[in-house]
Amino acid sequence: MPGLPQALRGVCAWAALLACDLALWAGLERGSSLLLPAPRGPFAPERLARLWLLAGLRLAALWRLAGGARRRGLAALCLLGPAYESGRLALGGRPLGTGGPGFAALRLGATAAAALFWEGSFPEGGAPGGGERAARGLFLRVLRLYRPDLLPMGAAFVFLALAVLCEMFIPFYTGKVIDILGSQYQQSNFLTAILFMGLFSIGSSLCAGCRGGLFMCCIAGFSRRIKVLLFGALVRQEVGFFETTKTGDLTSRLATDTRLMGMTVALNVNVLLRTLVRTVGMLALMVSLFWKLTLLMLTETPVTGLLQNVYDTYYQRLSKEVQDSVARANEAAGESVSGIRTLRSFNTEESEARRYDSRLEDTHLLKTRRDTVRAVYLLLRRLVSLGMQVIMLYFGRLFIQTGQMTTGNLVSFLLYQKDLGRNIRTLIYVFGDMLNSVGAAGKVFEYLDRRPQVCAEGSLQPPSLRGHVQFRNVTFSYPSRPDRPALQGLSLELKAGQITALVGPSGGGKTTCVSLLERFYEPQEGEILLDGHLLQEYEHSYLHSKVSMVGQEPVLFSGSIRDNIAYGLPDCPLERVQRAAESANAHNFISALEQGYDTDVGDRGAQLSGGEKQRIAIARALIRDPQILILDEATSCLDADSEHAIQQALSGCSRTVLVVAHRLKTVERADQIIVIDGGRVLEQGTHQELMASRGSYYRLRERLFTEENGDQ
Repeated sequence: MPGLPQALRGVCAWAALLACDLALWAGLERGSSLLLPAPRGPFAPERLARLWLLAGLRLAALWRLAGGARRRGLAALCLLGPAYESGRLALGGRPLGTGGPGFAALRLGATAAAALFWEGSFPEGGAPGGGERAARGLFLRVLRLYRPDLLPMGAAFVFLALAVLCEMFIPFYTGKVIDILGSQYQQSNFLTAILFMGLFSIGSSLCAGCRGGLFMCCIAGFSRRIKVLLFGALVRQEVGFFETTKTGDLTSRLATDTRLMGMTVALNVNVLLRTLVRTVGMLALMVSLFWKLTLLMLTETPVTGLLQNVYDTYYQRLSKEVQDSVARANEAAGESVSGIRTLRSFNTEESEARRYDSRLEDTHLLKTRRDTVRAVYLLLRRLVSLGMQVIMLYFGRLFIQTGQMTTGNLVSFLLYQKDLGRNIRTLIYVFGDMLNSVGAAGKVFEYLDRRPQVCAEGSLQPPSLRGHVQFRNVTFSYPSRPDRPALQGLSLELKAGQITALVGPSGGGKTTCVSLLERFYEPQEGEILLDGHLLQEYEHSYLHSKVSMVGQEPVLFSGSIRDNIAYGLPDCPLERVQRAAESANAHNFISALEQGYDTDVGDRGAQLSGGEKQRIAIARALIRDPQILILDEATSCLDADSEHAIQQALSGCSRTVLVVAHRLKTVERADQIIVIDGGRVLEQGTHQELMASRGSYYRLRERLFTEENGDQ
């Protein structure tokens, strides 16, 4: 049956096994009646021995035909009759004749219903042992993270147990009140029952409120801790990790999966234990009220469980498709709004509206399918529940007429039955939701356990640093483009205390050299030395206090100008901030602002111009007094006076400066110029030397600097 779904193949296998067992049972019963002497009476030991013998023969004959979980069902099917008969005899009860066709049919029906429920909920191969062990390990790791909340969690579970116990006795005393009112009225008994009902109601509400409040506090504390841990693990990853991982995945882990992890214990276990205790307690009380109705009511459980499981499977899949469709529709709308200028210039308003309408139509169709599945499920569930209630009322009337139970007991029983069905559905749903929560925890732990590919475990911290940098035969490819080398055997030298300019066409490898010097990546081949030591030997914080970089599009964070200049330097005095701003030629424009250094820069520096942001970024680098300063097109938005002032400040110090620029004035004042193209060094020297040789630099200058040369 290769074309059938997994669960349906399992159900068919169960049906075949049950048919074989029924045929074998009939044959053994017929053969034993001919070969063995008839038992002397219903209580004869020979009868019990015969039942166990036939059950053992059936189990042995069918054992090899059953596999995996079906062997447990086969054992229950074969041994249920003699085990029940033995228990009845041990308790002094009258045997039911488990060898008869009536009990065989009942046993067969019960086992078939259980098989349907088992295969629908846990199909063979759906949860291998390795997956179970992994889920169990993840669950234990989540539990260990709840250690700081051990005391409130324990108190919450105590209140949970008390709330459930109080709640379970309310229907019981409701039935008592009905019996008192329906029979000879006794005021003392009536007041006692009402008093206990009130006490249990108040106790249940009070304990449930305390339980919920404590669990919510635990969830909030856990979510905060796990978010901090995950955020810390993410920001420690290498830059290449963020190039190959989508931002949406990371934000989803921080926002959604951490919340699901908190729900794994403090919410799902809360609901699971509460429902489980309530279910067991209700079953015990229902058995004490009338055990025959309890057995009849339990026949509904496999059917409702199977319906719930099938519904959850399809509904969750369709819900995920709806979420993806909504995300695609929002993405289309966001692209159109953010690119409104392009949209308007190409006159594509109507086509974008049609595209958005198409995405919304897909979402509408998926929502219709999802809601149809839910409607069919609710209809079937209510039909099953209604049918069971009719059966219960019919048999309840018969039992009342024969005097086997009272009207109050029947009312209590029906109240318990209504809650019991809902509790069983909740157990099935919460169990599946816990598996989803554990899956979310696995994604979070995957990032928590990930070790950065760029090692940050160096320990070298020399008291002084000259700033002499050497690239030796460095070969490097970006993680997102491993088949396209950005550097190929590159070797160059940044001399201590000098200004070195990297020039070349776009994509030649200039920014890659900057990124490797900042240790954003590790080269695949070759080595980078700083004062004769490998770059990875230096302690991480020490290295980045000595090497600072300013990019072409500097990133400013929300807050004041002072906060951005002193970024990463807690308790930095204002005088130090002002000196750095003066060196970056930013002090004058900052002082002219109404709030000066306390002016808010806005979202990503939206309140400032490009040149102002660049000067603040340069001040942020200079305030650390680095020995190596990297300027990657850092003055592209500055006017000539500002750039000249910054160059004067840089030339008057002993630090090593690496400049990546296209402006002729910036390049020709450098102590040495290195031309890079295709990931290799083509030539190097001073401006005069390279111009005299009329090589790559000369041709590059003619191509790139024509406009600026014309301005001169």
